Amino acid sequence: MRQSHAQLRPARLRLAAPLTALTLALAAWCAPAQEVRLPDIGSSAGAVLSPARQAEYGQMLLAQLRHYDYVLEDPLVDGWLRTTGTRLAASSDQPQQPFTFFMMRDRSINAFATLGGYIGMNAGLVLAAETEDEVAAVLAHEVAHVTQSHVLRGVERAQRDQVPMLLAMLGAIAVASQSSSSSSDDAAMAVLAGAQGLALQRQIDYTRSNESEADRLGIRTLARSGYDPDAMATMFERMQAVSRTNQGGERERLPDYLKTHPVTTTRISEARARAERMGRDTVTAVTTTPQGSVTQRVPVDGPPEAPLRALDNPLFPVSLRLPPGSLANADATQFGWARERLRVLSANTPAAAIREYEAMRRTGPLTDAQRYGLAVARLRANEIDAAASELSSLLAANPGDVWLSLGVAEADARAGRSAAADRRFEALIDRMPRNPAVVLTYAGVLAERDTAEAGRRAQAILRPLLNSSGADPAFQRAFARASEMAGDPVRAGEAWAEAAFLGGRAEQALIQLNTLKKREDLDYYARARIDARIASITPTVLELHRQGVRDEDLRRR
Repeated sequence: MRQSHAQLRPARLRLAAPLTALTLALAAWCAPAQEVRLPDIGSSAGAVLSPARQAEYGQMLLAQLRHYDYVLEDPLVDGWLRTTGTRLAASSDQPQQPFTFFMMRDRSINAFATLGGYIGMNAGLVLAAETEDEVAAVLAHEVAHVTQSHVLRGVERAQRDQVPMLLAMLGAIAVASQSSSSSSDDAAMAVLAGAQGLALQRQIDYTRSNESEADRLGIRTLARSGYDPDAMATMFERMQAVSRTNQGGERERLPDYLKTHPVTTTRISEARARAERMGRDTVTAVTTTPQGSVTQRVPVDGPPEAPLRALDNPLFPVSLRLPPGSLANADATQFGWARERLRVLSANTPAAAIREYEAMRRTGPLTDAQRYGLAVARLRANEIDAAASELSSLLAANPGDVWLSLGVAEADARAGRSAAADRRFEALIDRMPRNPAVVLTYAGVLAERDTAEAGRRAQAILRPLLNSSGADPAFQRAFARASEMAGDPVRAGEAWAEAAFLGGRAEQALIQLNTLKKREDLDYYARARIDARIASITPTVLELHRQGVRDEDLRRR
C-alpha cells in the first residue's frame, strides 16, 4: 500500500537538505557556458571516457533505476520499444553504435539520452503521442544526441577530469538510502524523480546548436527509417498544447521534456520545413523582381538531407525509395496495443486503470486499442471472465495477433483452463520460439504450477534466449525460478546472482556467486563460469564503493 503524505513528510525533511544541495550543485556544475560561434573542427570528448567506460556507466545507471523500481519491465512493451529504437538506430549516422532503450513507468512527458547509448523514455510521453511516428521522432532526436556525442561533449566542457554527472545521480541515490526510515526510499525517489531529466540531460540542455543538430539529424533518421518526418514538429506542438491546457501545478503545466528541450515556434517551423524538404526533395523558392514575386517549388540536387535509398542498403536498387510513413502505417495497430498496455502498467493500481477506461467510455465508444487496455486491466484485477471475453472478441477480429493471443492464453491459465492455455502457448512457441514476450509469459505461467515437469519445460523454452536476453533481469529471474523447479540449483544460483546484478544489487550478486562457488558439486565448467562472472562484477562493485554507493540491505545486517 502507498504510504500517506503524512508518513512521507519526515523522511523528506531529513533528506531535503542533502538532496537540495546536490541538485543545486549539479545545476551549477552543468550550467552551459556562453555559446561561442566557432566552427566545429572535431572534438576530443572521446578522450574523457572510452566507449567501454561510457557503456559501463550507462549500465550502472540503468541498474540503479531498476533497483528503485523506476523502470517499467514488460516483455511486450520492451519488444515494441526495442524494435522502434533499433529501426531508428540502424538508419542513424552511426549504425554501429550500440543502443539500449528502456521504458520508465513515470507518466510525466520526458525522455533522455545518456552515456553508452542508453536512452530512456517515460510512459507519459507515449501516452501523449497519437502515432508511433511521434514517439519515433523523440527517439530519433535522442539517438542524434548520442551519435553526435553531445552528452560526452557536455561532460568535457564542464570538467575534463570529473566523472560524468551520471555518477552524481548514483551518489544521490546513495544519500537517499542512508535513512533508516521505512519511507525513505519513497521520499527520496519522489525528490529524485522531479530531477531525473535535469540530472541526466542538463549536460546538453539549452545549447541551441546541439538541439538544432539533433532535430536536423533526427528528422533525417525518421525519413530513412520510413517514418513520417513531419512527426517531430507535430509532437513538439502536441507537448506545447499539453502545457497550455493543463492547469495543474508548475510540474504539470510544463512537460519535463520541454524543460530539458526548450521548444520555440521558430524551432517547430524549422522542423516542419526540414520535414517537407526530406519528404519531397524540393524547397519553396521565392523569386522577386520589380514586376512582382513568384513562389515555386524547385528540386534540390543532392543535398546532405535528401532521403537515401531504403534503409541505405547497398543491395537495394538505387532508385528504390520508401514513402514517408509506409512502414509506420503497418505498425499502427501494435502501437495502439503498446500505448494502452503502458496506460495500465503505469497506473497506480489495476482498479485505477479500469476507472480511466470507464471515464473514456462516458465520452464515446472505446477503440479496439482501448478495449485491449481495459481487458489487460481487468486481467490484472483478477476479473478473469470479463477480460477473457473482451480479448477473445478482439482476437477474432485480429487473428494471429501476438499481443491478443498471449492475453487470451494468460486468461485461460488464470481461469484454471490449463490445457487450453498450454495449447495456445505451445502454438505460439512453435511459431516464434525466440520471441521474449511469448517465452517469458509462458515461463511465468509454468512457474505458478511449481512442479519439476513445469520447471523443465520452462528451462527448455528459456534456454535458447540465454545469449540474446541475458541482460534482461526479468529473463534471469524466470530462468532462475525454472531451474529451481527443475532441480538445478547451480544454474538457479547463477541466474539469481545475474538478476541481482542487473537490478542494481552488484554487491549482493558478488556475495551470491562467492557462496555458490563453495558448493562441492560444481563441475569444471560451472566453476569456470562463476569465476569469470566474479572477475567481471568485482570492478563494478569497487567503483560503486568509490562513489559511496553501498547495498543498504547488506549494511543493515
